[in-house]
Amino acid sequence: MSDYVPPLTDMQFVATKLAGFNAIVALPGGEELGEDLLAAIFEEGGKFAAGVLAPLNRVGDLQGSNLVNGAVKTPEGWVDAYSQFVEGGWNAVPFDPDYGGQGLPTLIATALFDLWHGSNMAFALCPMLTQAAVEALSKYGSPDQKEKYLTKLISGEWTGTMQLTEPQAGSDLAQVRAKAVRDGDHYRIYGQKIFITYGDHDLTDNTIHMVLARTPEAPEGVKGVSLFIVPKFMVNDDGALGQRNDVRCASLEEKMGIHASPTAVMQYGENDGAIGYLVGEENKGLAYMFTMMNNARLSVGLEGVGIAERAYQRAASFARERVQSRDVSGEGSDPVAIIRHPDVRRMLMTIRALAEASRALAYYTAGKNDIAKRHPEATQRDAAQRRVDLLIPIVKAWCTENGSEAAWNGVQVHGGMGYVEETGAAQYMRDAKIAEIYEGTNGIQANDLIGRKLARDGGAEAMSMIAEMRDIDGALADAGSDLSVLRMRLGEGLSKLEGTTAWLLEQQKSGDMRDAAAGAMPYLRLWGVVTGGWMMAQAALAARDELKSDSGNAEFFNSKIATAKFYGERILPRAVAYSAETTAGAQSLMEIADDAL
Repeated sequence: MSDYVPPLTDMQFVATKLAGFNAIVALPGGEELGEDLLAAIFEEGGKFAAGVLAPLNRVGDLQGSNLVNGAVKTPEGWVDAYSQFVEGGWNAVPFDPDYGGQGLPTLIATALFDLWHGSNMAFALCPMLTQAAVEALSKYGSPDQKEKYLTKLISGEWTGTMQLTEPQAGSDLAQVRAKAVRDGDHYRIYGQKIFITYGDHDLTDNTIHMVLARTPEAPEGVKGVSLFIVPKFMVNDDGALGQRNDVRCASLEEKMGIHASPTAVMQYGENDGAIGYLVGEENKGLAYMFTMMNNARLSVGLEGVGIAERAYQRAASFARERVQSRDVSGEGSDPVAIIRHPDVRRMLMTIRALAEASRALAYYTAGKNDIAKRHPEATQRDAAQRRVDLLIPIVKAWCTENGSEAAWNGVQVHGGMGYVEETGAAQYMRDAKIAEIYEGTNGIQANDLIGRKLARDGGAEAMSMIAEMRDIDGALADAGSDLSVLRMRLGEGLSKLEGTTAWLLEQQKSGDMRDAAAGAMPYLRLWGVVTGGWMMAQAALAARDELKSDSGNAEFFNSKIATAKFYGERILPRAVAYSAETTAGAQSLMEIADDAL
């Protein structure tokens, strides 16, 4: 099996040339940052990812996490790896220095999760959920709650969870039935939660659960849901751990992939009720939870990026070594490495192009998130936040679909050996699928895109971004014939995106959302493939500039241009089909009787 090689050169290129790193470090709090420090952080993160996390990826898949005598035991090496993760300060990267964080930009934290997910996705899920809990507490927690929990969550000494889903509820949080009964200055929580990532484990001595529940007097639906802090062990006033709370892991799910990540069924209140503390106000829990979910959705998009990178490295390594069949060019009669065969190269280039475009879009969105948080001018913060809100569902859904497509192609490159577990290629395909389901399935992301992000401002932000993307046409024209196909296909894709957006906005005026909803998923894919093309076009232009300046690393920059050209020729044409599918309407979906399906 090939080793994981951290894509440090591409990470640095994307962060500095496409995601706005230099603009971010010019903001308040970025005075000590620069490209050299960024490279040093990436290098150290890469060492940890390749040296500690990657070797455990297969171990975790084979051993899994197990429930033993009521407690979860993670795979061999997991506890030590997590200790090193915390000691290295990796958990604290983007958080408030007042609580022990390093105060670094979201862009840097996002890039590091590219490494964590690429080297060992099942491991990375634990700090990913802790990060989401920190975001929610930082924004909505009381001063006392922040004082009691944030420092140890930020350091990683404790971990955090998100607990939304219940057996009857799924993604419909209006159906949440977990009960919270007031008892003095706290509440007693009763009920069951399912699909809880790292709901229990042996990596730390405490876990802080962020739980959605409903008070007895709460109104029906999502407006009656509240958010509660429920620690696994109670925390005394002096910070020491007290008695075990009335919450336990009842079982672990048997899953298709991410075997090392314990996905728990959590039981609350089997005795006197689990003690929980209200976050913010009653009945506003869903709004608070969305802070966690949006953070997590960006990180889940990085799962797709990481899996695509790992699948590419494994498949390319195999293709260089596997000798089979003659070169179709007719030169020579001896078998050649399969990397010489055009169809194998098509699969490899597809994985590579999707991985690079996904990375660029995810980093760009993270950079805009930093502007939204850090810019001193409110108008700039608001504009950046609108862009983040538009792109989050696209990053989550499109990037994770790309991860699955990449992993599927990776298995195919291996041929029959890809179907055999010992090569490792199949694990990526099994692990990748959950990312399309986590934090709201990709269909839910598509509905969010058309039902909230597009409708709330009548498409103003969408049209603004389309206009901004069109501005690259002049630079592509100046680049000449070398990028002419990329220019043509991007222009075509932008026209399809603009026209399709206008069509959807018209459907929304009718009051019957079936036609719009029927096209939601291809519309999201249309956004993904076009914005990905815009990113790749910018990458090609930046690489050309670097070649002209003779800055070194010509092989990387030439490869970047070649990959962008491939994207224009082979990926961007998908925009035409996505547009046609979006505007096809719902009739053919709905005319078949339910019982006939």
